[in-house]
Amino acid sequence: MELIEKLRILSAAAKFDVSCSSSGSKRRNTPGGLGNGAFSGICHSWTDDGRCVSLLKILLTNFCIYDCAYCVNRTSNDIPRASFTPQEVADLTINFYRRNYIEGLFLSSAIIRNPNYTMELLLKTVRKLRNEYKFNGYIHLKAIPGADFRLIAEAGMLADRMSVNIELPTNEGLKLLAPQKKREAILKPMQLIGAQISEFKEERKKYKKVPSFVPAGQSTQLIIGATPDHDLRIIMLSESLYRTYNLKRVYYSAYVPVSDHPRLPSLATPPLKRENRLYQADWLLRYYGFAAAELLNDENPNFSLDLDPKTDWALRNLELFPVEVNKADYHLLLRVPGIGVKSAKVITTARRFHSLGYDDLKKIGVVLKRARYFITCQGKYYGEVPMQEDFIKQKLLPKSHKEVWQQLTLFPEQPAAPGPEDVQTTITGEL
Repeated sequence: MELIEKLRILSAAAKFDVSCSSSGSKRRNTPGGLGNGAFSGICHSWTDDGRCVSLLKILLTNFCIYDCAYCVNRTSNDIPRASFTPQEVADLTINFYRRNYIEGLFLSSAIIRNPNYTMELLLKTVRKLRNEYKFNGYIHLKAIPGADFRLIAEAGMLADRMSVNIELPTNEGLKLLAPQKKREAILKPMQLIGAQISEFKEERKKYKKVPSFVPAGQSTQLIIGATPDHDLRIIMLSESLYRTYNLKRVYYSAYVPVSDHPRLPSLATPPLKRENRLYQADWLLRYYGFAAAELLNDENPNFSLDLDPKTDWALRNLELFPVEVNKADYHLLLRVPGIGVKSAKVITTARRFHSLGYDDLKKIGVVLKRARYFITCQGKYYGEVPMQEDFIKQKLLPKSHKEVWQQLTLFPEQPAAPGPEDVQTTITGEL
């Protein structure tokens, strides 16, 4: 098979792995033009220091011994198959890098023969890049669950980031849709990679010449909506992964119905808004000091699709509001909808010099159309409605969901896709 055909098949096969983001560009070259963004193999990700880098995103192979119901690469799916050799991947990476198309490589793989054989091929590829070609670009490498940890550990010395996809939130989900996979085999390498990262960090504090181990951290991916698991279970799992396994990032992937299977749910569209709410809640766990049990409980196990998780939490805890922006401490300010991490830091710094007025908050970057219902400024409340959940909720709901504007319909309303503001909060994390 021609190399270009392998690249077409194996870059397309990698697009459902969101543990590094995809650009989705489809721009093709034109006569006399320069460059080609048509291949889905070029995507973007962020390094440990915050730089955005373009990556060649491919699978080593899409031949797979597993038959996971949700996966496009499952062994029973009738699709074109291909495999790269480690030499081919190394050559592609170096050639793309020299042409300035990419700054690094995202390399994943289906499981061919067995986990150890697959991990050995991945390791052989990154060895070639680092040791033979002296490639110092960014490498994100998948660790294969079930592979010998000596192979994973050696790969961790060569890669910048590693990830082990946990796939489904619960053991019951795995038994239903991926019975050949074992939860323990997925969690064990995550645990060992997390422990190694911590150990090497401690060593580097003592000795500067100690090499780095997965310096950009490890991540994982969860599929949302393929099983009946509610949001509370998912977000509690994420909280546990961050705390226990030293994870850098959990990626949430709305289930895309790529194939028919009797054990899969019948969905017309991927649950994108639910995915968006989980990303917003993830920011609250990592940067705002929230616990999963505060955001949801057994009575409310799923996030509202109408309001972001922070606003929904504030409405259920109105006894804590309004807070005076000139007196509240940093952690309490972070809990006000519309005040993000940057805004809270600026407020606590600026008020050392003078008392902040309402107009000052707008200049600082506070989103007053949400925050005004939960704060007082110099003792004055600017909400213009009583501090009651129903009144404030009516003001905050999107226009299409306000009772006063709602029009009767003969057909059930479809869940809305994330709006521009939702997408922005997911990217910036400011809620």
